[in-house]
Amino acid sequence: VVLEGNSAVNEAALTGESIPVDKNPGDAVSAATVNQSGFIRCEATRVGEDTTLSQIIKMVSDAAATKAPIAKIADRVSGVFVPAVISIAVVTIIVWLLAGKEFGYALARGISVLVISCPCALGLATPVAIMVGNGMGAKNGILFKTAVSLEEAGKIQIVALDKTGTITKGEPQVTDMVPAEGISEEELLGCAYALEKKSEHPLAKAIIARAEEKKTVLQEVSDFQALPGNGLRAVLNSDVLTGGNMKFISDETSVSPELISEAQKLAGEGKTPLLFAKGGKFLGMIAVADVIKEDSPQAIKELQNMGIRVVMLTGDNEHTAKAIGAQAGVDDVIAGVLPDGKESVIRSLKEQGKVAMVGDGINDAPALTRADIGIAIGAGTDVAIDAADVVLMKSRLSDVPAAIRLSRATLRNIHENLFWAFFYNVIGIPLAAGVWIPIFGWTLNPMFGAAAMSLSSFCVVTNALRLNLFKVHDASRDKKIKQNVEEIHYISANAEMKNVTENKSLKAENPDFCNSEIHDPKDQENIKENKENKEMTTITVNVTGMMCGHCEAHVTKAVKEAFGVEDVVSSHEKGTTVIHAPEKLDEDKIREVIKEAGYEVTGITQE
Repeated sequence: VVLEGNSAVNEAALTGESIPVDKNPGDAVSAATVNQSGFIRCEATRVGEDTTLSQIIKMVSDAAATKAPIAKIADRVSGVFVPAVISIAVVTIIVWLLAGKEFGYALARGISVLVISCPCALGLATPVAIMVGNGMGAKNGILFKTAVSLEEAGKIQIVALDKTGTITKGEPQVTDMVPAEGISEEELLGCAYALEKKSEHPLAKAIIARAEEKKTVLQEVSDFQALPGNGLRAVLNSDVLTGGNMKFISDETSVSPELISEAQKLAGEGKTPLLFAKGGKFLGMIAVADVIKEDSPQAIKELQNMGIRVVMLTGDNEHTAKAIGAQAGVDDVIAGVLPDGKESVIRSLKEQGKVAMVGDGINDAPALTRADIGIAIGAGTDVAIDAADVVLMKSRLSDVPAAIRLSRATLRNIHENLFWAFFYNVIGIPLAAGVWIPIFGWTLNPMFGAAAMSLSSFCVVTNALRLNLFKVHDASRDKKIKQNVEEIHYISANAEMKNVTENKSLKAENPDFCNSEIHDPKDQENIKENKENKEMTTITVNVTGMMCGHCEAHVTKAVKEAFGVEDVVSSHEKGTTVIHAPEKLDEDKIREVIKEAGYEVTGITQE
């Protein structure tokens, strides 16, 4: 718990949220998170095995212990094939002896059966193909840790993707520049650069990177001040230069309704608008966001073309998650999920079919281990890489469909090898046993049987080596697999859902996941009816100053901690915070709590 000081803390390792969270006295901070600006003094409330990080490590260990090994195809077949061939050889000798042939002749027929059916081809069918498949993966930066992971990857029906660092680049970047009337982009960026250059905040680094990319001349400022929860202030050429959120800048100067609307639109797209003013004149705003990787949409489309359902899991707020999910083109979005929540979601999805989890952070490790196949981004944390079954060394999302494609090709090659090994034996064993001698007079010398057996092994190995010609990134021959995966709607794991009995995909054991909100009109009506039946009091608070998902989370957290209620939903688009409580709450206290959080209350209704 923070005792004194203010700071911005990067919680991406635990929550996946790429934008740092402002921390003030009384706020909770966790081990494995990073203080990125300012100084704070904290008191430890949980240490050692009680910390969130230790609990994640324990979950990885527990999940690993429950993973069942997969029996190999060749092992099952050889358990029947070898005794069967020996029996056929013995029967062959006995039959020829009963037929009146001398022992040497009967023994030659039995030896021919054993020689021609030597299970070399059968034994080589699987390991050689896997060896070549692993080699092809390594050449393309896809590392399969075990033969099991290479086999199972091709059977995947659902792929769950982490957002930050997997679908997105994992660091904020400037996405939009909206200068005020009469102000050029160069002037806006120049003033923002001068102000943000002295800031340690990660959002400032995005603006600094854009300015340096544009080779913007740095102007020196004086009397620099960082105002936690609001923004920055400095003096540039005798003019006061300010930058920060909508509430802070609105107090400094007037902002046109058009730009306010534009700021709300950008915030609705999951971006953080930063506004700037100089000498009491509004300069404009710069939107910053964690942008998606260039290859992410194409990779997700390839997965969908392969018949795989794509789900995005993230600890981010709902608005940011939905915006990123829409840009990337995923089938489903599950937002506000904590590490144990991700692991529970994966367990639920496994009821639908084979699941692969793709992630890069400490917070993804339990889910990576719980999934049928865990795929780690190579640039991710050591914990995630250790927990995963497959590692993508080039950190490209396009390598996920490539890994599945290679696995399918390897499995197909194994099946071909097994087919030819069996087909060869179906023809060779009757010939070696002398079945055709009474009809056609065909006999097989054991030496020729040995040569034929060697040829079969040669064919199997050669067929496996054909995998070296396989193009892992060629999507032209992708085929959809048959599956029965029910649709999952957009979900927020911080909201409430208690009526989703028809959607089997959401039968998670974790309460954080089960108490989710499905954005479907019918479900919304059912939720409303359930709350009315419970005689809950609905308190709608009109709040001004919320501009993005981060603001929503800040207000929601303050209300939850102050009143001990869990069902709190804030919307910067509607400008409201809706509280569902068992009884009416003190309106003066509501105003006080939200004011302390840095926002203003314009009205309260309790029903």
